[in-house]
Amino acid sequence: MENITSSPTWYVSDTAFDWLYPERIQQLSKLHWTPMEVARKSAKFLASGSGKRILDIGSGVGKFCLIGAHQFPEAIFYGVEQRKELYHFAQAARERTASLNVEFINSNFTQIDFDDFDNFYFYNAFFENIVNEGQIDQDMEYSTSLYNYYTRYMFKALDNKPSGTRVVTFHSLEDEIPPSYQVVDATVDFLLKMWIKR
Repeated sequence: MENITSSPTWYVSDTAFDWLYPERIQQLSKLHWTPMEVARKSAKFLASGSGKRILDIGSGVGKFCLIGAHQFPEAIFYGVEQRKELYHFAQAARERTASLNVEFINSNFTQIDFDDFDNFYFYNAFFENIVNEGQIDQDMEYSTSLYNYYTRYMFKALDNKPSGTRVVTFHSLEDEIPPSYQVVDATVDFLLKMWIKR
């Protein structure tokens, strides 16, 4: 049998990476998981410096964390995901890729202490609370009030972080970003933004 452990072929393209997961999860990829190029760019910005602890808020099946960890072995990537099924897929992918500098946490992000992390990645995990379709599943409760609660919670948590904290947002409405953060880089379409706290 082919030895797939730590095979770099996973990191060649989005399609190659998707093969880490069952077909149903692969089908969610385009809409819900971070594109590889975005993950690489974001991880480079967030892993700047040595030994950074980076948290992906709403990490899904762990794609951003695994790509970031592969590219920046000196940083530690953490993903928090409240859906148990997605958390298990992330754990399985971590094992298959033999990623040592990745930890996944099965929890709601409001149960996480932001003080344990240096920098943050956010691919608008709250957005499914305010749209009528496109949710990952129907197992969760969705509501505008949940969107507002999560947004306020993250806003306060980020506001309490020290100057120099880095955040990357992808497809965000920016409701969760305090005014103390300023954009230092963005893609041409402004979907991907990199922030540093003043």
